[in-house]
Amino acid sequence: MIETKDQLQELTRQVDQKIESKLKEIDKQCQKNSEKVLTAFQENKVTDAHFGSTSGYGYDDMGRDTLEKIFAQVLDSEDALVRAQMISGSHALTVTLFALLRPNDTLLSITGKPYDTLDEVIGITENNSSLKSFGINYEQIDLINNDFDYDKIKEMLSKKTIKVIEIQRSKGYSTRKSLTIEKLEKVIKLIKAISPNTIVMVDNCYCEMISEKEPTTVGADIMVGSLIKNLGGGIAPNGAYIAGRKDLIELCAERLTLPGEGREVGPTLGINKSLYQGLFFAPSVVASALKTAIFTSALLEELGFEVEPKWNEERADIVENIIFRNPDDLVKYCQGIQIGSPIDSNAVPEPWNMPGYQDKVIMAAGAFTQGSSIELSCDGPMREPFIAYQQGALTYEYGKLGVIKAVERLLNIK
Repeated sequence: MIETKDQLQELTRQVDQKIESKLKEIDKQCQKNSEKVLTAFQENKVTDAHFGSTSGYGYDDMGRDTLEKIFAQVLDSEDALVRAQMISGSHALTVTLFALLRPNDTLLSITGKPYDTLDEVIGITENNSSLKSFGINYEQIDLINNDFDYDKIKEMLSKKTIKVIEIQRSKGYSTRKSLTIEKLEKVIKLIKAISPNTIVMVDNCYCEMISEKEPTTVGADIMVGSLIKNLGGGIAPNGAYIAGRKDLIELCAERLTLPGEGREVGPTLGINKSLYQGLFFAPSVVASALKTAIFTSALLEELGFEVEPKWNEERADIVENIIFRNPDDLVKYCQGIQIGSPIDSNAVPEPWNMPGYQDKVIMAAGAFTQGSSIELSCDGPMREPFIAYQQGALTYEYGKLGVIKAVERLLNIK
């Protein structure tokens, strides 16, 4: 039983030794991703002029247009839309779904129910602005044993015309594992063999730069992510990206702005430099988030708590689950993460009814950017089995300090 700060310090020293080889693997991946980003900057000839600003309609914004070329190159995509006008990953997913689907089309999720914030977008929860209200059908196939149900996918594609298949790589507020790029590649090959015209759309939030490949590298038609997660590097103040086939990106651009103008409009209002810097720092920041997740997993497991993934397991995203199985520990741990944060460290988070969620949620996010989950944050819905979903850390050192504060709060160590 850990009862003092000295005992906790000794345990963290032991954990540091235990995970050392795993952290070196992360450093190697960071080096490869850094080389990819640097090459894209150099080949697209970025200069100080690209950091300029446009207002109003935003015509001829060279910085915005070049940044989108860089994102496409880094993400192995034909094209990309990178805009501050998309306020979140969920917003970018919504733009994409409404861009690709038409009345009487069918959307199929093959990873079970998507993240809570899409319930009203799809029409799982009634909303007069949902896809359902426009006559768009929705079906889902649940995962089995943390993998795709290949037989049901084959059956569905053989008997129905599916316009879009949605795949959510990260676990969201669920108990399943996040999906590796290898599993994604296998299921996309199956889909395309049976129904080559079906659009495969991937929610890639939390998963960028975890491996050398991205969903579009292995055959996804389009993917979506947030800039206050991995690819914003903790510097981007808001925004999201959509990357993939050029024809699909054009549809998304016309849904985001308006038909006939599409990507030609959208002022950057001085944000360009932050978005460039965020992507430049992303490999290092993602590596820090992964290291923090590995440290958390090893430390909390040593303390007797259930964790997922285990510290030495392959990872598909930056999220670490701590399964508390009681509400009090979930609340205390999240409060401890808040105490260990640089911003609002004196605040005490409590569960509340957040917009877009069906359960009360406790959320610790003492971040420089509101809601930024590439910075150290921790949240969870107040429902069984009371899981804390921890993600982020701008540096590994700050991440460790935050986790230690959370453990002190959890164990009542003064």
